[in-house]
This record gives sequence, C-alpha cells and structure tokens, in this order.
Amino acid sequence: MRVLRPALAALAVGIMAAPATAQAPRTSDGKPDLTGVWTHASVTPLQRAPANKTLVVSEEEAKRIVDGHSVGGYSVKELYNGSAYSDPTKGALPKGGKEALIQAYDFFWRDPGSSLAIVNGEYRTSNIVEPANGQLPFKDPEGQKKRVLLDRERYNSGNSAYEGPEAPQIAERCLIGFGNTGGPGMLSTSYNNNYQFVQAPDHVMILVEMAHDARIVPIFATAETARASHKPNVIQPWLGDSVGWWEGDTFVMETTNINPEQAESQQSFPISPNAIITERLTRTSEKDVFYEFAVNDPVHYTQPWKAELSFYPSKGMYEYACHEANYGMIGILEGARQKERRAAAQSAKSKTMKGGQ
Repeated sequence: MRVLRPALAALAVGIMAAPATAQAPRTSDGKPDLTGVWTHASVTPLQRAPANKTLVVSEEEAKRIVDGHSVGGYSVKELYNGSAYSDPTKGALPKGGKEALIQAYDFFWRDPGSSLAIVNGEYRTSNIVEPANGQLPFKDPEGQKKRVLLDRERYNSGNSAYEGPEAPQIAERCLIGFGNTGGPGMLSTSYNNNYQFVQAPDHVMILVEMAHDARIVPIFATAETARASHKPNVIQPWLGDSVGWWEGDTFVMETTNINPEQAESQQSFPISPNAIITERLTRTSEKDVFYEFAVNDPVHYTQPWKAELSFYPSKGMYEYACHEANYGMIGILEGARQKERRAAAQSAKSKTMKGGQ
C-alpha cells in the first residue's frame, strides 16, 4: 500500500482566489470535462464536531481547528513533522512516547490531508450541509451509537468468532475500501484519497485508489430513462447500481441496490435496501470539481440529508496492494482456532474436576 501526499494547503490560496465562474475545460461534445486524477483529502469529518458551531469558518479558525485535530492520538502537525519509517531490523518499539508514531502503519502511510475541506472557496467543518446542524438525522441515535461501539470494540479487541474468512469486515478483506472511499457518497479517509475520472460520451468511470474499486456509470439522455435502466432489485453489487445523466453542466449519478452487507454495516453511514443516493459532479474550474451527494432513506433517517466536498488535482495514483504477501487472515483464523481449543480444554478440565468430587 502506498500513498501520495496531496498539497491541499498549497492549492488553497489559488483555489479560493479563483472566480466561481471560471471556465471549465470541455470535451469535444461540449460537456464539462471531468477527466483527470483528483483528491478530496481533508481532515473535515462527515458530521460536525460539537465544538464547531458553524459550517463555514475563517482561514484563521480553520488553522486552529486543524492544529487541534488528532489522528491516532497525534496532531496533524506531529503526524507530518514527526513521522518516521519503521526499521524491521531493530525489533519492536516500546509503547507510548513519540516512538508510538510508528504503529501498525507508520505515519508514512497515513495521509488524511493537512487542511479543512475547502468547498466553493470556504473552509468547512463538516461534509454535511443539510441538516444545518451538520449531524446525521438518525431515527434511532442511541441504537446507532451502540452499533458503532460494538463495531469499534470488535475491531480494536479482535474479539470475534472468526469462523471463516467471511467473518472480518469487507474492507479488512480488501473487497472494497474502508471509510466509504468508493461510495456512493465518496468520503475522504486516513489515506489513499486519490481518484481517476475518465469521461466518455456514454460512460463515466471513477477509479478509486483504495482498494482499486471502479465505478462504471452509464450515461442516459434523461433522468427518466436512466432510472428506468436500473438493474433488477435482486442484483446488489458492491457500491450499488449507478446510472447517470447530465443536468446542464452537472453530471448526476443515482445509486440503488447497494449490497446489504455494505449498506447496513460497512458504510460510514448506514442505509437500507430501499435507499436512494444521488451524487452530483460539477467541473467549476481548472482546479476544482464540486461534489455533492444526497441520501434519501426513510428507514434510518428522519429526513433526506446532503453533504458537499470538492475534488482538487492530484499528482497521481499508486497501485493499492492490500493483501499481497499478507499473513493477517491466516493469523486471525489460527488465533480463533487456538482460542476455541483453549476454551474446550478448560471446559473438559472443569468437567473432570466436578466428576472427581
């Protein structure tokens, strides 16, 4: 796994100074050209932190928020200035202290961005813009908190049956990227936030660096013909069934029928089988693709909600190698079998002791 560090902070001044009406590049058929390699890396979360009261903040406030933002317990400044390569010849490092900057992944691998998200020339404190409070409008917020805590405990502790290779989460199995990088609702995460867009008259392809997910979206003449072209409900692929159409200079994608295993427990936000996610991509300048997505899911949410991000030029993409030469899965399953053997031996010992009394 390799990452490319996007210089969003360096781009910020130029992007914010660019006029909103800057002429976007166009294809030979007159459509705005989305083709290119892009990134939306930032430390802005999906939901607004309680300490941040407004969606838009000043550049000074944005810097203050970033300086206080932590990744794995370390500030962004420490992450970029204190990172180091791990040396496999020197053995394990002691716990705690600055040495902890080298962990399961040393921080060479992590690249969440070094700025808040800049969208339409504004520093944003959350991706969510509707509702205005920047929070997911859950119908059952307490139930959602419990689900997140259970998932976190399972991930952090390793306490799971692991009866087979299908037990770990699909991102751990490298079937799709974690953190909703592939979408629908393409969000930034700790690293590998690069995308390649390839636009043709009849399709748009979005290649996601992690884990090389490819969304191939057919383009139809109208929204009506696109929606009528969704696959039957029994076909539920990873990343869902997406169809697209142009609304003026905006490319619209509508996604339904997301694989249930992804939709209910592997997304950054849960969605039901009946959810509809609508994404919109607008090339606004040489250095900006405005991206928004709306989620309509009355099963999980009290109202439809919307998020906004922007994609900026990236220098390129790396091949994402996830499980090559990775013995993790074997270790996980062997550890689970050892745990079962110990439990069986303890049970047999208890029975023997009871029988001898």
